[in-house]
This record gives sequence, structure tokens and C-alpha cells, in this order.
Amino acid sequence: MKVTTMKSFVFVLLSLLISSAYCSDVIELHDSDFSNLVDGRDIMLVEFYAPWCGHCKKLAPEFDKAATELLKNDPPIPLAKVDCTESGKESCSKYGVGGYPTLKIFRNGEVSQDYNGPRDANGIVKYMRAQAGPSAKELKAYSELEAFISKEDVAIVGFFNSESSKLQEEFKKIADKLRESYRFAYTVAADIAKKAGHEEAVVLYRPNHLANKFEAAKVEYKGKADAGDIQKFINENYHGLVGHRTLDTNDQFKKPLITAYFKVDYLRNQKGTNYWRNRILKVASQNKDTTFAIANKDEFTSELSEFGFDYVAGDKPVIAARDKDNQKFVMKDEFSVENLEKFAKDFKDGKLEPYMKSEPIPETQGPVKVAVAKNFDDLVVNSKKDIFIEFYAPWCGHCKKLAPVFDEVGAELVDEQGVDIVKLDATANDVPPLFEVHGFPTLYFYKKDKSSPLRYDGGREKDDIIKYIAKHATDELDGYDRSGKKKSDKTEL
Repeated sequence: MKVTTMKSFVFVLLSLLISSAYCSDVIELHDSDFSNLVDGRDIMLVEFYAPWCGHCKKLAPEFDKAATELLKNDPPIPLAKVDCTESGKESCSKYGVGGYPTLKIFRNGEVSQDYNGPRDANGIVKYMRAQAGPSAKELKAYSELEAFISKEDVAIVGFFNSESSKLQEEFKKIADKLRESYRFAYTVAADIAKKAGHEEAVVLYRPNHLANKFEAAKVEYKGKADAGDIQKFINENYHGLVGHRTLDTNDQFKKPLITAYFKVDYLRNQKGTNYWRNRILKVASQNKDTTFAIANKDEFTSELSEFGFDYVAGDKPVIAARDKDNQKFVMKDEFSVENLEKFAKDFKDGKLEPYMKSEPIPETQGPVKVAVAKNFDDLVVNSKKDIFIEFYAPWCGHCKKLAPVFDEVGAELVDEQGVDIVKLDATANDVPPLFEVHGFPTLYFYKKDKSSPLRYDGGREKDDIIKYIAKHATDELDGYDRSGKKKSDKTEL
């Protein structure tokens, strides 16, 4: 009996330990308590999910992290979830949930809007902070200013002489416009402004973890009261000399851009991250006409593959760049301050050879010509023929199904003087920006006058494609009329 009791005690203890290990700050909602827990809250983000859903499982740890962080917000922003397969079926039906995960923002118990923001923890936190309360927080005590600028993110603070300040009016316009991307606060308290050392100004405070000897920890705007000028000031100074690129902030970095990819981790290894960033800062401080950034190599594996990096080993950064024309450049030498200085100078002076992701040019061609990045201009862009081209991926099931059909089209039109049938593996070669390829297979008809490519969304059978080409060809085909009907053999009696 005692043994059984002891086993039960151990089981209960282990259950409690396991439960505490997976403790989450996300509120679990059920049909029975949905209204009670949601009503009366100024704002709440609710996830409607299914336990078997892969996208929900991927979101779960990010949602948990965001929930913990947003509880620290002033005021706190709660995050909740509803299991649509069990205890939340009625709620999911009530709010028209048709797929998983579905996220909705509630205000005072009512759906305010669908959540269409980022799905990573940092992105969720930023987005929800921007949705809560006024776009700019009013600071009424110096301690509130200290708390606001101590967060691990850039803070933009307006110091104004009065509520009727013209600068304040323009500042609030920008805060309303950019609230989803940046944090804003303001004060009209003279004692706070005096202690902070600012009067009638907008000040951008950089977070402590990005402090360095190459740039000031804060930057002051004292220009004219103009929303456009204030926004320009923010855009130019927000990321400093070397900003931290994330998937959420990626679009905020203008070209020409030089990025250092390594194990960027300000949560677990701030010292190690800044060890490399400080070396990049040294070079950036001498090249202020070029944008510099750092990025986590694990977050940007897809981008790194575009520069030919299948795997980045070791601790040292690898360097890659894009110019204003989006051409790619790679620093081939091992990272050092001296090598980065030379790379940055050669990059600006136009002395570097652009990197092109390309398979080798085929030695021979068949009825369906094989394009790669290195011969694309010759085979497609500068061709004197109409081009019907497929962008495909070797692993794509639809592409595999289309392959024999495409070969039949190529064989049928091989003797046509005005048309070439072409294919390109878009996973192994750079795709020119002229062609938008977001899925596979993607088909285009590119006429010899080189007007905009025509996206082909017609049937995937041989006759469908030939009829389309026959109708749209610059010059009528030798073997088919405009309707796609095969012409009679001229030698026939």
C-alpha cells in the first residue's frame, strides 16, 4: 500500500513538473468562458487553431514568446487561443473560422479586425504594441521616459513646449502613420524636457544593446515642423550605421546594401554578437553612403542560397551585397576588417564582378532549349524569336507532369523559324526580375519585340499550348494557322 502511495505521489509530482515546464502565458479559451474572458478587455489577440495543424504547431512557440513579452507591456496585451476541434467549436463557428491558424484582434469583446501581421514573436509583439492605445504614449514623469527608452528597441520621443505645438501636431501624424513599425512617446512636461536636455525636439534613442563608440546613443531632430521631414529623419537614423536585419524589418534597408551574416543572437549571446558587429561598424563608419547590416544566418538561409552559400560554417561572418540595380556581390575572402574595407571600396567603385547563380551552359540543345542564368540573355532576352518559356523546379510534381507535354510541344515546333520553346530550372539559376516567378511551373510567352512577357495560365495539354502560341505568335507559324489548326502539307497532291 505504501509503495502504491509513493508511486502515486511520484506520478503527481512528475506531472506537475512537466506541466510547469510547458507553462504558457497564452490564455486558453473555451466556449463556456469565451465571453467572460474577452469582454471588457481593451485589446486581445486570439488564435483559433487545430492541434493537428502544421502551421499552428509552427506558430505555437512564437505565440508563447510574444504572449510573455506583451504581458510586460504598459498596459499588458493578452494573447489567447481557442481549440476549434474540441472545447471551442461554437466560438470558431461564430467567428467564421475557415482555416488554421486564424488570428483576430478583439476590442471590448468584439472583433476589431483580422490579424495580418508577422508570425514570429518579435513581429507579433511590434504589431500588437502598435495596435494598443494611442499611437504615441504620453510621458508624465521622468521615470516613465527612462522606462520607455530602456526597452530593447528604438524609441522615438517628442519633447514639446505645449499641447498646441506645431511640431507636436506633425509628430503625431507620423506616429499614427508608422505606429505598426516604430515606438513613439511624447511629453509636454517642462521638467522632463529639462532633465532630458531637450526642448521642442524629436529624439531617437537607440537601445542599449546596440550601443557603440562609432555613433551617438541618441539623435536629435530640431528641423521644421513637417511630418515628411520627421519621417525622413526617422528612416535615415533608425537602424544606425549597422542595423539588425530581421525578416520583419527586411524592407527597411535600402540599397546599396552590404550584409554580414553570422549567428546574430542578442537574447543569448549579446557580447558575441557585438564582437562582430563592432568590426563591421568600423568599416561602416568610413562608408556612410552605403547601408550596412547584420543578419542571423539561420533566419536568412534562403537569401544566402541566392548568393551561393548552401551552408555557413564557423563563427565568422560571411559578406554579401546588392547594389541599386539589385545585382549580387559576394566577398570571397575570409572575414577580416581589412578584407571588408577592400570589399566595400571595390563594391562602391564598381570593380567587383556580380555573382550569378547559374548551372553550366549546356554543350548541346534539343527541341526544348535549356536556359541557365549565364546564357539567358543570349537565348531569351536578345533572341530574334518569340519565346515560350517554363520556369520549373525539379522536385515539383506539377512540373514533372508537364515535362513530357513540354517535350512534345518542343518536338512539334522544332522546325518553326519564329518560335523557341525554352525551360529554366528556377531553383538552380537566378531568374531575371523581368519574370515574376512565385510558384512552379510558371509559364510565359515573350514576343520578339521584347514587350512585357505574357503570363500563360491556359491548359497544360500539348494542343492547348500550341493553339496559344499559334494565336499570339508575332508571325504566323509555318505549320499552323492562327486558330491552331495544322496546315496541309504543301507537297500533298
